[in-house]
Amino acid sequence: MKPSRILFASALSLSLGTALPAFSQSSDFDVNSQIGPDPVLPEPSHPLIPDLKVAEVIGWKDGETPKVPEGLKVTVYAKDLSSPRTVHTLPNGDVLVVQSKAPAGEPTSRPKDFIRGWIMSIAHGDIGAEKETNIITLLRDTNRDGTVDERHDLLTKLDSPFGLAWVDNTLYVASASAVIAYPYELGQNEITAPPKVLTPLPGGPINHHWTKDLALSPDGKMLYVSVGSNSNIVENGLEAEKGRAAIWQVDRQTGAARVFASGLRNPNGLAFNPDTGVLYTVVNERDELGPNLVPDYMTSVKEDGFYGWPWSYYGNHVDVRVHPPRPDMVERAIAPDYALSSHVAALGLTFSANSAMPSAFASGAFIGEHGSWNRDHFNGYKVVYVPFENGKPVGKAQDVVTGFIENDQARGRPVGVGIDGTGALLVADDSGNTVWRVANADGTVIPQPIGTDQTAATAQQAATTDKTDRAPVAAVSPPANGTTGSTEPALAAPTAPAEERLTGQAPVSGKSDTLQPSQTDIAPAARP
Repeated sequence: MKPSRILFASALSLSLGTALPAFSQSSDFDVNSQIGPDPVLPEPSHPLIPDLKVAEVIGWKDGETPKVPEGLKVTVYAKDLSSPRTVHTLPNGDVLVVQSKAPAGEPTSRPKDFIRGWIMSIAHGDIGAEKETNIITLLRDTNRDGTVDERHDLLTKLDSPFGLAWVDNTLYVASASAVIAYPYELGQNEITAPPKVLTPLPGGPINHHWTKDLALSPDGKMLYVSVGSNSNIVENGLEAEKGRAAIWQVDRQTGAARVFASGLRNPNGLAFNPDTGVLYTVVNERDELGPNLVPDYMTSVKEDGFYGWPWSYYGNHVDVRVHPPRPDMVERAIAPDYALSSHVAALGLTFSANSAMPSAFASGAFIGEHGSWNRDHFNGYKVVYVPFENGKPVGKAQDVVTGFIENDQARGRPVGVGIDGTGALLVADDSGNTVWRVANADGTVIPQPIGTDQTAATAQQAATTDKTDRAPVAAVSPPANGTTGSTEPALAAPTAPAEERLTGQAPVSGKSDTLQPSQTDIAPAARP
């Protein structure tokens, strides 16, 4: 650790030591009690300064790998990357890896802003900091043996990219401030055609949670975009939260957009369950209520659903720090489906159906947990598997990829997860600058590549999904051909106070089957 960081850490530790003992939740809390559909939620605490414990990133030595259970084998898929965040498999088996860092220039006017910046600098480390980032690189395994044979940079100098989707010879990229459409045919090694802005997204100058993921609907018509909040609990004001803490639905032909679901503090990974056609996300919940609150979670995403942020968490658990209180919004709040425990920083999500993983991982979801920085015992820093039964998550999550942290030092930190063209699990490790491949130890591979955007439910499965309990999803049909959207899809000027745009209590316009760009600055209103 650099000397300046040691001094800063020492001073901060001294401050913590005098401020926390009277307020801290128990340090021997069993995090396993917060994993599953019914998590234990202790009483909140309100420390002057929250628990902080930041793992210094040291990187991987030659020959070191994460750990996996018996029956699996882990190898390097790609190394010497620059903050790899997400992986996306194309229908021909090529893998795209998004490398990015946070946008520069966010204001730091309060002590809390400086502390957060310092924490993030340690948490991400300086390994490979001199490399160019904000690029999308193509990785090609020509003979399907699990080894990358070709590597090409498709796009460079991007605006902090994160999520990807591909359909109709178009690559969609969710950057920190927009969804961009690039003409791209499978097999190309570079993209030279000019892009189009499909729709703008909430951006800077404050862009607190900047990572924005993408998922393509099973029918290929809609894109879903995760947009995180601009604060922990609205400390930057409601105006800064316009269109945030939400999942957007975007018509990929026109760029028309609306808030599909809201009250999700920082949704990241987005994926449709291939068995049911239901959209799921993983969410980073709020901080500064103690080391054991609030559990991050995975949940199905219901159309027009409201999930509590900022007024409540896990359904009707009120956050008394938020003013003015909104009991009407607390009453609306939906409790998530599955808790992952507090501060694991769940970022990646992919389903295991149609993969070549062993039968123990045949029907469920893999989740990348980036790891905690704000509790006295580390939590996360691994990839877990959540089993599903009858279309819903059940039981306890199982550790699949571990060994990222040891003796308070991090070799790496998992972010995005995906299935490669052979059916193996890929893990993007942004601090280790590596993509790891976790395969069935017996060498099993799937007969043909299945792209990330092709893992949607069959038409019959989607059509028979219980729409009283799940988010409505259209049945599968071949994607329509057409344009990628206007080059200038402007948002309409706000016509309601900021609180109304966040809550949806006074919608700008009535419900319509046609999506309007003006709807992107409000959260969904309650349905009658």
